[in-house]
Amino acid sequence: MTTVSVAIPCFHSADTLDFVVDELRQVFAGRPEYDYQIILVNDSPGDATSDKIAEICRGDPKIVGVELTRNFGSTTAKMAALPFVEGEVLVFMDDDGQHPADQIFRLVEKVQEGYDLVYARFPHKHHNAFKRFGSWLNSRILELNGTKPRGIFISSYFAMDRIAVEALKKYTSPFPSMGGYLTHVVRRYANVDMEHRSRFAGHSNYTFGKMMALWITGFTNFSTVPLRAAVFVGTLFAAVGFLSAAVVVIRKLINPSIAAGFTTSIALQLGIGGVIMMLLGLCGEYIGRIYMTVSNMPQYEVRRTINAPGKEDSDK
Repeated sequence: MTTVSVAIPCFHSADTLDFVVDELRQVFAGRPEYDYQIILVNDSPGDATSDKIAEICRGDPKIVGVELTRNFGSTTAKMAALPFVEGEVLVFMDDDGQHPADQIFRLVEKVQEGYDLVYARFPHKHHNAFKRFGSWLNSRILELNGTKPRGIFISSYFAMDRIAVEALKKYTSPFPSMGGYLTHVVRRYANVDMEHRSRFAGHSNYTFGKMMALWITGFTNFSTVPLRAAVFVGTLFAAVGFLSAAVVVIRKLINPSIAAGFTTSIALQLGIGGVIMMLLGLCGEYIGRIYMTVSNMPQYEVRRTINAPGKEDSDK
């Protein structure tokens, strides 16, 4: 019998978890050749989600509850599920009911065909325009810096084999980017088209700040392309500056009566200065991440676990 682990990062999801978990159990009940393990990682400790996860875990020993000490973010919450995974296949899905649990075996069976990583692709997403744009931009950024295979649609509903799971367990960066890391580890990718459901409760928790953090992480992790682009931009502006200086000198020599262009000079200084500050900020982002990494900044901290395999229930 094949065991499938399903990991669900939870954030303010007390109203949706019963539906998501019940649907998963019903789907697995119809496939007796598969066993299941559900891992609920609470990334919003202190709210009603904590009690809801505890209630669900008490009713089913196959459901593991993991509560983090604070909000670390969705990607880190996914990383926190890895030490508890027992299945041959691991599936990540959202906690809001928008991912169709009744199609989970399309991902699982694709992994069993020999793929390391299989993403659900949603031709028609039920998201607002801002989130759709954010997803599109993040995808383009990952393609530009080489941390996402071209032609592969990335979503938060995806499955991976045991090789990918064991590889991710070695990944301890405090700024995790799962897709970028796996790009350097595995090469067998696939997509499966699925329907994207409408949200039946709550609202999206992705703010502009969270989107910016996601873009920056995707832009700087596992790639020196941004630094090379910075060198190119710096060289281009230096060339423009030298050319402009040469034009000004030549014009002055030809016609000494020409007055210096004060407005043009200020505009050039502000423009070039802004670019310099932007590039310095990019370098500072890399240096800050290096510092945090060598300082052994923890990726996450677990407050308590429920039904954790091989461990007693813990509470810190």
